Amino acid sequence: MKTQGFDFALGRLVAGVDEVGRGPLVGNVVAAAVILDPAKPVSGLTDSKKLSEKKREQLFPLIQENALAWSIAWATPAEIDQLNILHATMLAMQRAVNQLKIVPEFALIDGNRCPPGLPCPSEAVVKGDLKEPAISAASILAKVYRDREMAELDKRHPGYGFAQHKGYPTALHMEKLRLLGPLSEHRRSFRPVAELLSVNHL
Repeated sequence: MKTQGFDFALGRLVAGVDEVGRGPLVGNVVAAAVILDPAKPVSGLTDSKKLSEKKREQLFPLIQENALAWSIAWATPAEIDQLNILHATMLAMQRAVNQLKIVPEFALIDGNRCPPGLPCPSEAVVKGDLKEPAISAASILAKVYRDREMAELDKRHPGYGFAQHKGYPTALHMEKLRLLGPLSEHRRSFRPVAELLSVNHL
């Protein structure tokens, strides 16, 4: 029987891990790891994309207050450009698990591959944010944290519309990117940004 963060059949603490921000043209890719407390279940957990922004904001502190352990980590645009987005995502996930104040005995990773360098065995779970409460919790922490980062970036650079599109390559973002040019926070290895930079250097 598996209940939140503890697998009673195997007697081990399980961390759920998920990431947000692989697709945007700007900002960090953010990962979270959560070990839920079976004595303090959090209701309403599911894939963060299935929840409204208001609901995610409500669940964010509840997860932090009731979990046995949680961690949020990231890889920067510079690391994304250096490593590529896949390896930067794996790095962010690795950092999130390694920063947990409790070392998990097992990690469930959303997706189809596990990051290297974890302190415990792990298993990839496709659509895990819909199936495993701990992964759902991690997806919510990562999503809220990254959306807040985009809101802060919008305050510093209000012309780009980051609070609306969250850095994804929407028509609005592409229009503003062509008009205003890339920022230091943009991922230079991503094609739309790279193409603009190459044109500007002609």
